[in-house]
Amino acid sequence: MLPLKGTRILTVEQYGAGPCGTQYLADLGAEVIKVENPHDGGDMARAVGPYFLGDGSNTASSQFFQAFNRNKKSVTLDLGASVGQEIFRDLVRTSDAICANLRGDVPSKLGLTYESLEIVNPKIVCAFLTAYGRTGPRKSWPGFDYLMQAEAGYFSLTGEIETPPSRMGLSLVDIMTGQTMALACVSAIVSARATGKGQNIDTNLFDLALSNLGYLATWYLNEGHIQGREPRSGHPSLVPCAQYSTKDGWIYIMCNKEKFWPLLCEKIGRPEWGKDSRYATFKDRESRKREIQDLLDNELSSKTTKEWLDIFSGIVPAAPILDVGQAIDNPFVTERGRHMELKLNDGTSFCLLDAPFHTDEPTPKHPAPELGADTETILKDLGYDRKRIEALRSEKII
Repeated sequence: MLPLKGTRILTVEQYGAGPCGTQYLADLGAEVIKVENPHDGGDMARAVGPYFLGDGSNTASSQFFQAFNRNKKSVTLDLGASVGQEIFRDLVRTSDAICANLRGDVPSKLGLTYESLEIVNPKIVCAFLTAYGRTGPRKSWPGFDYLMQAEAGYFSLTGEIETPPSRMGLSLVDIMTGQTMALACVSAIVSARATGKGQNIDTNLFDLALSNLGYLATWYLNEGHIQGREPRSGHPSLVPCAQYSTKDGWIYIMCNKEKFWPLLCEKIGRPEWGKDSRYATFKDRESRKREIQDLLDNELSSKTTKEWLDIFSGIVPAAPILDVGQAIDNPFVTERGRHMELKLNDGTSFCLLDAPFHTDEPTPKHPAPELGADTETILKDLGYDRKRIEALRSEKII
């Protein structure tokens, strides 16, 4: 049995950050129900291109949308209408949690907070993902991943020295904040089941981006050290840990434990370097970083990246530097079964990457839902009869 089977989570979410986190919950077996506005096309990601499945007419045909919403259900519901609020509260009675990624001032306006819902379900967990938090001077500000990277210092750490500031190539702040929300949500559900009381639990893009500074923040707070970019995407203090040139391109080597330096020297045919007192410790090698870079470039340029990887093979930590296509076509990815094939209701097949965790059961393979695909079924389960459902539809509440 999937670990979250029997857990029901309502989501009021859009785009990437929140949906990424709740997709993991769905992959783990939770019943994740997207509550979407019937008047504006639902989650804005449904329209995000440039690539669509089939003829693009399906409301779930966006490949961007499919990347973050598999294994979920969809209910259309106008939360701005009083009747829509009543239906939402009926859903809350049968749910364990609400996950919402909205602007910070919106959840309270829509009645999504624990204070508004505890009378309906005292065990409900309300997990929020916002840009800058639900309180403070920026609670009403919109915010996105790249803005967080810019303000949290990432641009100053990414790229080569003496080049313009640069963002990292992926929306990692979005993805990691979604995962953090999912972790916080499940933790609060565990607490609610033990105590009978739910709670609000918050995360936001800015705090996550700042938290990721980790030891660099600690160095600044305690030593005043402002870390900048390192040559060859290197580590600030551990050497060798950077990219080095080979006969046909580049290889990344990470000798991040002292034992790896002599092993590297042995494998490249220079065992004497591993015994040289000038290179004995990380501190010694850091002071001679450019010298070591030149030495390694010279030796590694005698063979191709693949030849060196075969030589290092699980002894010296190393990796090829690949583009996205090469990364996904990597035979190791295929060997580990990381590709997943799904089908839309019209039979259109497509592929996704599987979830990054493994349970005793395989990840479910249900495509992201069409807009409102589960509205009628879920309302019937709540006890709504066909006449009432048709009335709600005619009134554009669903």
